[in-house]
Amino acid sequence: MLFRKSLSVVSGLKISYISQDTSHLRGTLKAYAEKNDIDYTLLLTLLRQLDFSRVQFGKDMIEFSEGQKKKVLIASSLLTPAHIYIWDEPLNYIDVFSRMQIEKLLMHYAPMMLLVEHDVKFKETLSTKLVKM
Repeated sequence: MLFRKSLSVVSGLKISYISQDTSHLRGTLKAYAEKNDIDYTLLLTLLRQLDFSRVQFGKDMIEFSEGQKKKVLIASSLLTPAHIYIWDEPLNYIDVFSRMQIEKLLMHYAPMMLLVEHDVKFKETLSTKLVKM
């Protein structure tokens, strides 16, 4: 079976996407925020809520653990206004406390999301519909 990798979307539709791949994260958080048009102060605030150490704020992201990189992607996605949020395995490498914080944020704001996730409890808590493939 042949699958094409293309997606057609309505003009003006804004999608915030989190990939499983974090290898592109390099440089400082400040540079990342500027490049992605994200409020730097809000990014740091959200990262602190996700149990991010202040010491990390001054480091190059290449030095971050995979969990820290995922937190950067999640925080930046949540700070990006979008019509739909598509997250591919967002909880990989994420600690239990941060999972609870992410769950709480998503339940409060209830964004339109498409999640690919294997964490059963997370899916049961947040899902309105499951699609099995």
